[in-house]
Amino acid sequence: MSDFDDQQKQWLKGFVSGLEAAKTADRLTGRPAVSQLASRQTGPDALQHTAQDRAVAAGGKLVPEETAKRQRHPLDRWDEVLGRAEAGQFPKGIEVFLTKYQGLFYVAPAQDSFMIRLRIPNGILNAWQMRGLADAADSFGGGYADVTTRANLQIREIPANHAVDMLYAVQALGLTSRGSGADNIRNITGSPTAGIDPQELIDTRPLCLAMHHYILNHREMYDLPRKFNIAFDGGGKVPVLEDTNDIGFVACEVTSGSDVEPGIYFRLQLGGITGHQDFAFETGVLLKPDECVRVAGAIVRAFIRHGDRTNRQKARLKYVLDRMGREPFLAEVEKEHGQPLPRVGDAKIAPRSTADKHGHIGVHRQKQPGRLYLGLVLPVGRLTSMQMRGLAEIAERFGSGTLRLTVWQNLLISDVADRDVGLCIAAINALGLGIEASAIRRGLVACTGNAGCKFAAANTKGHALRLADHLERRVAVDLPVNIHLTGCHHSCAQHYIGDIGLLACKVEQGEESAEGYHVFIGGGAASTKEQAMAREYATSVAFADLPPLIERLLTVWLTHRQMPRETFFEFCRRHEIAELRHLAERAPLMALAS
Repeated sequence: MSDFDDQQKQWLKGFVSGLEAAKTADRLTGRPAVSQLASRQTGPDALQHTAQDRAVAAGGKLVPEETAKRQRHPLDRWDEVLGRAEAGQFPKGIEVFLTKYQGLFYVAPAQDSFMIRLRIPNGILNAWQMRGLADAADSFGGGYADVTTRANLQIREIPANHAVDMLYAVQALGLTSRGSGADNIRNITGSPTAGIDPQELIDTRPLCLAMHHYILNHREMYDLPRKFNIAFDGGGKVPVLEDTNDIGFVACEVTSGSDVEPGIYFRLQLGGITGHQDFAFETGVLLKPDECVRVAGAIVRAFIRHGDRTNRQKARLKYVLDRMGREPFLAEVEKEHGQPLPRVGDAKIAPRSTADKHGHIGVHRQKQPGRLYLGLVLPVGRLTSMQMRGLAEIAERFGSGTLRLTVWQNLLISDVADRDVGLCIAAINALGLGIEASAIRRGLVACTGNAGCKFAAANTKGHALRLADHLERRVAVDLPVNIHLTGCHHSCAQHYIGDIGLLACKVEQGEESAEGYHVFIGGGAASTKEQAMAREYATSVAFADLPPLIERLLTVWLTHRQMPRETFFEFCRRHEIAELRHLAERAPLMALAS
């Protein structure tokens, strides 16, 4: 300090003392340090840091997850992940949350192991990737994989010392698990029949791939206030449930308009979160396909700026929209985008083709002459490593070497020649799988359940199979019915949009408790033109009592429907819940078929 005069020295000492005093106060109050505050406006995490600062300045307190992310970004914690693997240790406390940024989920106490969730844009895999994942599941996991409701794959039972080995194996296949959990954008879903569907308006594969790489290559797309879902619907035969996503892009055909040229566009929907009983709403924004990814990025940035960092229960996009209002939020998106969002105006939009509720099962013709796709039935989405290898070989031998996962927890093999369909089906059957199933089993969706998730209150996958066995023997259902079983309030199996939605709970039985479900009926999604949230039908039903309850409900529908083609959804919406309960109480249980 010899270069300063006495007055300068005194000022500098006072300045330094002030900094130290502020640091001490920050430690006592839990506020970020001044040095941190000074760095927030620059660097790759400036957007998130500014949002956190705004929450604290408004008198809020960051939740522990936000504090941990602020101390060191989860993507910068690779050495910690590597060190734990070398020591054979699982993460503890807040480390469990932070490790999800690598796609690794420590799922104790359900299983004392990791689960890895991948990122597979549009749900499409090459056969060699499926074969490689089967090898990884055998070498480092439990020898099986689960198809998820985001057209994705999860591998379970990974020991601590093999966590990094699994990450290496996934990356060697040209795949990644980066950001597949925690406060990040989940797997990008698109129409499962993209590029092969006779009724589609646009192939969603390039858009899903572009969105996928946009996320991977923009640091600010991580560290959101909470999870985020994006889907592209190309107008194809198999639903992608875009109206249940935070962002839904819905392909449409504009036939005329003074401000819009005729052609294929995407309608923008925002705020879907069916676990909180909200579908995405129509924004009135109409986008060209090449505008979608950039606009999605602007929406995510607006969400980062305005999402709640102090309450995890109110941190999803829905709550930003509720708090700010729809048009004010869109104005923020336009600021991020740097230009106004084009509106529908007086554009005339052709009616949307209805999706096939069970178009993901069976044999279906493609738009390519002489080619078909086969939709396989996967029992509650599970595949053994042997089946994974077998399907890879079938896809290479009879198809184009690709496998298409769907949000219905099954997969499609595409580009099968007419002459090879019989051989292809025989090979599928030899794996213990098939392309045909009852109307009950075709629409059966179940989350992981308490066999692999600490939040779940019941064994959803096991119960789903037992329920299907019971109903198939006793009820001759002749129209599509979707039954969704979800283990907790997170609603991974989206129980509110099932014809029958089952939410797991504990049922008190004296001093003991049993696994059971709350029952909801009459739900559906927009792509099938049956959009509605299911209504509560029964609460706290022990699983032992559930199969006969569902049997009576289906029997009432089959007996009292107005016409042979009246769907279960239409029947439920035509009646009040009290009336349906009354009818069901009087319905006899059908005799077991011999």
